[in-house]
Amino acid sequence: MINTTKLDPIETASIDELQALQTQRLKWTLNHAYNNVPMYKRKFDAAGVHPDDFRELADIRKFPCTTKQDLRDNYPFDTFAVPMEQVVRIHASSGTTGKPTVVGYTQSDIDNWPIWWPAPCVPPGAARRTKSMWPMVMVCLPAGWALTTVPSV
Repeated sequence: MINTTKLDPIETASIDELQALQTQRLKWTLNHAYNNVPMYKRKFDAAGVHPDDFRELADIRKFPCTTKQDLRDNYPFDTFAVPMEQVVRIHASSGTTGKPTVVGYTQSDIDNWPIWWPAPCVPPGAARRTKSMWPMVMVCLPAGWALTTVPSV
């Protein structure tokens, strides 16, 4: 049974509250991407959309998706949404099917990993020292090692 007293308030929010928050955050994300990542500005312009066209969640259909090919075509750093001097850690795929996929992290991203990684486990009842199995392959890539070092809930 889930102990709702330990849940973050967002976990008990109404659908309307969740959708309002999602709309607000997605609007911010679209604006940030458009203004800081040339690839997204080009993609949005080519699709004839602007972040101001996003007014409700259903409007996301108007915006182009990011493909693996987009990431490869803009390799290695042209998809970063912050200046390179703010990037403190870089993870990359092995690139076995093409160019590696590169992800840059800021110090804020790294500082928040202990919050983000366990978050999906809390609503079903996980607590500190809960033992669990992650249904994924752990590989000797930086992303894999990073996952293994995240503190438990």
